[in-house]
Amino acid sequence: QVQLVESGGGLVQAGGSLRLSCAASGGTFSSYAMGWFRQAPGKEREFVAAISRSGIMTTYADSVKGRFTISRDNAKNTVYLQMNSLKPEDTAVYYCATTYAYPSRRRTDFGSWGQGTQVTVSS
Repeated sequence: QVQLVESGGGLVQAGGSLRLSCAASGGTFSSYAMGWFRQAPGKEREFVAAISRSGIMTTYADSVKGRFTISRDNAKNTVYLQMNSLKPEDTAVYYCATTYAYPSRRRTDFGSWGQGTQVTVSS
């Protein structure tokens, strides 16, 4: 069973940037695609971005396209989410997760999940 640990969250002003990291252990990182989801208070957990096993292919939610970039370093067993031009509506707990079903965006197609990292964007 793979374990995932997110980091890099924090408080940032609108228009600012953050880079989230998700470190994986206990599995063969390059054998699965990765995704990021987020959950705001009182809302459903929603898809943000996903990346293929090799890192060549990516897909994004419309709400973050052009502002967020997902990437991965298979040598470091880590996936990243670079978030630029942040908006207050990006405030949420961000989770990384594994999937064998790229480019699925369905939460149920993602298996292992991290504990999440809080991102707060002030206006």
